[in-house]
Amino acid sequence: MHNEEYHPLRRALISVYRKEGVVSLAKHLVDMGVEIITSGGTQKALNEAGQAPRSVSDITQFPEMLDGRVKTLHPLIFGGILHKETPEHLSQLDHHQIGPIDLVIVNLYPFEETITREDSSLSDAIEKIDIGGPSLIRAAAKNFKYKTVLVEPDQYSELISELESHNGGTSMAFRHKCAIRAFEHTARYNALISEYLREKAGGESDLPAEFTLQGRKVQDLRYGENPHQKAAFYVSSRKNPLNDYKQLHGKELSYNNILDLDAALTMVREYMDEPTSVIVKHNNPCGAAQDKDLLTSYKKALATDPISAFGGIVGFNRPVEEKLATEMKSHFFECIIAPEFSEAAMEILTKKKNLRLVTCNLRMATDRHQIRTVSGGFLIQSSDDLMIDIRNSKVVSKRKPTEKEWKTMAFVWRLSKHVHSNAIVFARDNQLLGIGAGQMSRVDAAELAIAKAAKTDNILTDSVVASDAFFPFRDGVDVIARAGARAIIQPGGSVRDDEVIAAADEHDVAMVFAGYRHFKH
Repeated sequence: MHNEEYHPLRRALISVYRKEGVVSLAKHLVDMGVEIITSGGTQKALNEAGQAPRSVSDITQFPEMLDGRVKTLHPLIFGGILHKETPEHLSQLDHHQIGPIDLVIVNLYPFEETITREDSSLSDAIEKIDIGGPSLIRAAAKNFKYKTVLVEPDQYSELISELESHNGGTSMAFRHKCAIRAFEHTARYNALISEYLREKAGGESDLPAEFTLQGRKVQDLRYGENPHQKAAFYVSSRKNPLNDYKQLHGKELSYNNILDLDAALTMVREYMDEPTSVIVKHNNPCGAAQDKDLLTSYKKALATDPISAFGGIVGFNRPVEEKLATEMKSHFFECIIAPEFSEAAMEILTKKKNLRLVTCNLRMATDRHQIRTVSGGFLIQSSDDLMIDIRNSKVVSKRKPTEKEWKTMAFVWRLSKHVHSNAIVFARDNQLLGIGAGQMSRVDAAELAIAKAAKTDNILTDSVVASDAFFPFRDGVDVIARAGARAIIQPGGSVRDDEVIAAADEHDVAMVFAGYRHFKH
């Protein structure tokens, strides 16, 4: 019986789709006296490198079949992985002439990479669902008391160090760590498959009976929301723009940076039809504008609240060019995210050492689900991507919105869903003027928005207001109308709607009911 703490390696089964590093690793193992067993493409790669591993078929005396779908699924393989180092199990191995396999190195068919390709079909994806690989990984991980399992090339160097430190064996601590990673790896693999198949069945917005949250770590972060909290950034969707982001310059992204970058991205993606700029602070917009060119929209967005914009995150839905970069260089921002930056813009902005410059693909789809943790579990909801043609909404006031007001309504209504509730948002000519966010009462939100506008000398005369939920009383409408608003869009649905509409009519304000709300808690 072998020492359970430091288990020697006698035989290794290597079956990898990604071949990087495998030839060098196999040579190290052979030099340490480890017998190599392999099959398919891995065996071919080692043969071409002048190595002569033993084939799986040689051990099982059974050929690969069904286009390679069946090759390692055999008792002579799995018996060598799943046995315990007990007299009873070793006797059974001897009786059935099964040799032990102490190391399993497997990485799986590239299912995720396959479904990411635009030309990928359902049949292509199914062929990349690995069966034998996960079975081998799980078998070795289950038996980590005796066996070592690796699932990624980045583990190879650590294995070699482990073997050199322990006279050709592996420690229990190392095997245990590898087993954890192995089960995490196969769990994510299976979650990707179930997500994909659900989408193909037309159920991507369904809430399944069982839900597995999967993610791939992009990077460790210095800390979380506060310095005493640990944090890391994971991506869970192959479709999400942040899955494709590139940091071109500046300090490492923080936890809070990523939250605000995601908020900025989500906002500018609402306005892909025209050049749009948003400035985000603490996950809320503090400036936003649409215009015929990006530079003008940025100037208007900054004018919303230049004080709050200090240290904010700026998002654009068009490339950043030289003139815009020149305009921005005198202001302090944490991050700028855009589809791209011109060479001239990069030359200007990279002079600010700590400014983070990030690009991403705004045309990518976003996640279909939103997930928030609660004590002992999590909540899941479909993403708030509902958007209607505002002109089909119900005009409930005597005065109808003007053409100019309709256009600004469409702008401000889309923005209101990104403001934390209670949300009151003032705008004019597709420029954000004042914002009241996160208040416990709607009239407080209205008064805050008016106060913020006054502080930055934004005149609210002839403005348009969006409210993310209905007005429970007329007081909010009275406050808004007295500030100069001429049109209001809100969901409607209050028991006091008649009172609220009457207030709008008294002030000669146009009021539109969208018919649905945009709470963001």
